[in-house]
Amino acid sequence: MESEFETLVIGGGLVGASVAMGIASKGRSVAVLDGGDSDFRASRGNFGLTWVQGKGAENPAYARLNIFGAGLWPSFSEELEGATGVPIGYRKPGGLEFCLTEQEWIDRSEEMRLVSHHTDGEFTYEMLDHDEVKKRVPLISDSVLGASYSPHDGHLNPLYLLRALQQNMISLGCRYLPNQKVASVIRDQDGFKLHTKDRQFFADRIVLCCGLDNSRLAQQLGMHIPVEPVRGQLLVTERVAPFLSMPSLQVRQTCEGTLQIGDSHEHTDLDDGTSLSMITKIASRAVKIFPHLENVHLNRAWGALRIMTPDGLPVYHQSEQYPGAFAVSCHSGVTLSVVHAGMVADWICGSEPHHLINAFSADRFNV
Repeated sequence: MESEFETLVIGGGLVGASVAMGIASKGRSVAVLDGGDSDFRASRGNFGLTWVQGKGAENPAYARLNIFGAGLWPSFSEELEGATGVPIGYRKPGGLEFCLTEQEWIDRSEEMRLVSHHTDGEFTYEMLDHDEVKKRVPLISDSVLGASYSPHDGHLNPLYLLRALQQNMISLGCRYLPNQKVASVIRDQDGFKLHTKDRQFFADRIVLCCGLDNSRLAQQLGMHIPVEPVRGQLLVTERVAPFLSMPSLQVRQTCEGTLQIGDSHEHTDLDDGTSLSMITKIASRAVKIFPHLENVHLNRAWGALRIMTPDGLPVYHQSEQYPGAFAVSCHSGVTLSVVHAGMVADWICGSEPHHLINAFSADRFNV
């Protein structure tokens, strides 16, 4: 069976769905070729943060990209919920990162200073001492030295966000085709030809948004897109009485009252499982910050693989050898989804790339 589209997006997670939605909103013919349920899916293990603080401390362009994206989120979430009726639960109360040692406080202060500097002061923040944090979050322990706070940060339900993005892209005319893992892609004189297990597709443009599989397919299109898996483990508790009105990188309370606990980074190749040692470490830090969680029941735990480049920054790249072939790799699929649906989709559709897109070409890896 053969199918032809103007644009094919490979991968239907948060990144691919955002890009496809943006392309479809311009009236373009677009389809998403997604994998199966057993594929590695970073979107299912997302913490659900729209986060700015600390991002880009070592890269000014990344700092500016995140604060630009975060600024668009209030209107983006309103439009997305209005179009789909899916309650993604976006809230922007600001965010905290707790510091338990003097060195954590020093390091965090410097990161925040750099992000503010890189954005010419657009990024604002406060370094709160213990007493100031306790006024905002009364149940913190005496072990908390202080915290960084930024009003730019927020959170949402990442699974509902994925549902809303996919639902909206389909309503805009995008074809969603699951269980179509791409085996090969070639460029001929008429465009791009893709083969899956049982189908063949043709397109004028192709956009790789398939996470860890980007490296393999990019090689077939003359691009070098190095990505590696970094496992994060998440814990979810029973519902508890509201006590945390703003998210943190360590603990966040959902709209339903459950707690998500995480912030682990492990190089485990393609193992997306869980380990007792890391679960214990994550839980222990959470209890050190909030002692009343000691007797809260843990409902479940799971692992997921982040999509990381060697420098931790995103990739927005068009193949020089095969123009019309694009690659998008990013581990900030929530915060930057508004960017992917906007300026990245515009660029793929033929607009001049925004200078922040140019900043993340994969050419930086060709040393």
